[in-house]
This record gives sequence, structure tokens and C-alpha cells, in this order.
Amino acid sequence: MTFNNAMEYACERRVIPVNPLTLVRWTRPRVAQTLDLRVVANPDQARRLLDAVRAQGKRGERVVAFFGVMYYAALRPEEAVDLRRDHLVSLPDDGWGEMRLTHAEPRSGSRWTDSGKPRDRQPLKHRAPGETRTVPIHPELVMLLRHHVKAFNIPAGGRLFVGPRGGIMTDRTYLGAWRKARAAALSEREAASPLAETPYALRHAAVSTWLGGGAPPAQVAEWAGHSVAVLLRVYAKCVAGQEEDAKRRISEVTRPKRP
Repeated sequence: MTFNNAMEYACERRVIPVNPLTLVRWTRPRVAQTLDLRVVANPDQARRLLDAVRAQGKRGERVVAFFGVMYYAALRPEEAVDLRRDHLVSLPDDGWGEMRLTHAEPRSGSRWTDSGKPRDRQPLKHRAPGETRTVPIHPELVMLLRHHVKAFNIPAGGRLFVGPRGGIMTDRTYLGAWRKARAAALSEREAASPLAETPYALRHAAVSTWLGGGAPPAQVAEWAGHSVAVLLRVYAKCVAGQEEDAKRRISEVTRPKRP
């Protein structure tokens, strides 16, 4: 794709008369578009993983809420990195809270960013500049975030998650904690499987849980920052996992009425 874009640009600049790649006959290989359910942690496994992160002392306490926003609120890692205290619209003493996302900071590498830093602040994925996304905060995540803000004295407007030395949260910081938690929390069989191999799997677990809990796909898509079409294509198996309940409902509707 990148090479083809370069060829198209060369045509626009009249460096070459035609894109040579358009002359090549090629059949696009089929790739899996649905989520591999083996990577999705169930609620018990997710809690074990978060507890194992928390058990790592100060290092764990610094990142447990970072993983929490991925699992309970389906944030992408780059959205969690950008999260500010001001994005937490409400953290009530009891019940659900709310956050409003405004940006993400994907990791491109210092050679590919305008600032020369590994991450550049960008609009939310699939959204125009200035668009935001509102996400509910699960009561358990509310408690995690309230503790995190207090424990690390996060000021208004400050980053919610920073590295040990106060800089931006790095992959090395949270991936190291994740690998250690995974080894401690999972059984030997679970650890040998693709289950929660990366922190991104927590986002998959969140969306799967929402769908499995019966939340309307359109609402889940809005919370997760997907289109409904992409959501149903990627998470089709999660929806299909409710097939027994669907069969029961169909049977009830089609059952002959007694006179």
C-alpha cells in the first residue's frame, strides 16, 4: 500500500508516466477479519490480570488504571496514553462515571513524526479534528481512577498516566508490567495460549463483554469508536456467541399459540 501510494505520487508529479503496479495482475489473499476469541479474557481472567499488575508494587500501581481504562472503557493504548484528568467528566462516589476523549497519541517512531518524538498528538481514530467520543466509566473503573488521581496527585489538565520519571508513558513501561502480570496471573495452559498476549486484547475483551451483555451494537460502536459495520464484522463471533439465547427467543416467537 505504501509503495503504491509512492507510485501514485510519482505519477502526479510526472516523474513516471504510469503506475507500474496497476499493470500487475494480483489476487488479494484472504485474511481473517473476525476476532480470534482465544485472545479475549473473560471477566475473571481480566480481574486476575489487573490484580497481578497491582501486586507489582509502585510500578504496578502506576499502570493498573492504565490497563483498567482499556478493559472497562475499551480505550486503545494510544487513547489511554493521551488521557488527561480533564477528560474525566465525572467520577461519582457511587455508580457509573463518564469520560470524554479528544485525542490519541499513536506511536509512529521519532523518524515519522512532525515533532521528532515517538508519539504525536492526533485526532481520534476515524474522527475529524475536533470530534470527541463519550465513554461510560464502569463503577469498578471509577474506583480505580479515583485512587489513581489521588495517589499520584494528578493536577487539572495533567496527564493521567506518566512514566516513572514523569515523562510520557512508554511502551517499555507498560509492556514490562503486562508480561510479568500475565506470567503471574494465568495458568500454564492459559499463558501458552494467545489469551491476552498484548494489552490491546483488553479492548477486545471490553467490546466483547458489552456485546455479550446485550448492549445494542450501535451503542457499543459509538463507545468503542467503531462504525457499526466494522464492529459487526470484527466481533461477529461475539454476537454469534449469543446463539442459544437467540434460538430460545425465536422458538418463543414461532411457537404455535394454543386455542
